[in-house]
Amino acid sequence: MTTTDTSAVDAERLEELLHQVVTDVGAAMTVPLALIGDRLGLFTALAKGGPMNAGQLAERTGLDARYVQEWLLAMATTGYVTHDGSTDGSSDPAQARYRMSPEQAEAFTNPESPAYVAGAFQNLTAATRILDRLTEAFRTGEGVGWHEHHEDLFLGTERFFRPSYLANLTSTWIPALTGVEDKLRTGARVADVGCGLGASTIIMAKEYPNSTFVGVDYHGPSIVLAQHRAADAGVADRVSFRTMGAADLDGSFDFITFFDCLHDMPDPVGALRAASSALADDGTVMLVEPMSWDSIEETLNPLGRLLAGASAWICLPSGLSAEPAYGLGNQAGPARTCALAREAGFGVAREAVATDFNRVYELRR
Repeated sequence: MTTTDTSAVDAERLEELLHQVVTDVGAAMTVPLALIGDRLGLFTALAKGGPMNAGQLAERTGLDARYVQEWLLAMATTGYVTHDGSTDGSSDPAQARYRMSPEQAEAFTNPESPAYVAGAFQNLTAATRILDRLTEAFRTGEGVGWHEHHEDLFLGTERFFRPSYLANLTSTWIPALTGVEDKLRTGARVADVGCGLGASTIIMAKEYPNSTFVGVDYHGPSIVLAQHRAADAGVADRVSFRTMGAADLDGSFDFITFFDCLHDMPDPVGALRAASSALADDGTVMLVEPMSWDSIEETLNPLGRLLAGASAWICLPSGLSAEPAYGLGNQAGPARTCALAREAGFGVAREAVATDFNRVYELRR
């Protein structure tokens, strides 16, 4: 049994820590409840029809009023919906009226907005389903493959990253690369490695109609969905998808992309070597990675907390799930990321641009 020297405990710091725990546990409970609201259309119905009380929202959505009442209260306590008095002026909780501010509606109901965050609820709730396996992995050092997660992780990941790609990919990231945008406008052959459900591939295909695109991912069900989405977007004539690992990339490409995926791979150096071999003369690799820092001190911030947690739940287990089990994780930092690229044979490895949530690297042989 471990004992603590209570004389060394600072009462004020202890109270601050306990307040932090209350905040964190409350936030942890909020995320799956927000996902329920997303799944059941509660945010959307409230945004379109508010202000409403629980009974009115339940009638509009076909749900049970008592559950909706509790959900509304929980969302109001965290600032995801806005309390707006009561329907009849009483203090009856059933008559409490709620609405969504324009900012709340933008964040929770508009999938075309750069501020859309609903995918984070789906992504992170899915990740925690491996709790028992992750506990055992801490003992054994084994990994958990990307394909072994709940399907919500694949869908939520696309919803989580797509808003940033819509806001930055063709307007900021590609223009920051040396000569790449001109090639794409003229006509280039592009490979999107680790394409998932194809969001990044389709965004590029729509912006650069003279280029052709191949999306590759080892997860077969994601490739099937990507094919359907390309057809729905009207770009299937210039976009194809293949089920294959990053190290199996073949052909000759003017431009190769990795979107938020290299750090999940058990062999990131091997994936970059394959990309280098598949590059045409004067070709470029664009490596998009989550924001990370070169020191622990720089990482101690709210975004660092989110990303380090996601790395422990998703990225590190994936990176340990097969040989050589590199286990990079999403907090490699720019110095280590560029060093990996140079190890894989790239003579040029530089950070081209950054946003609040991503670092974008340009790699050239």
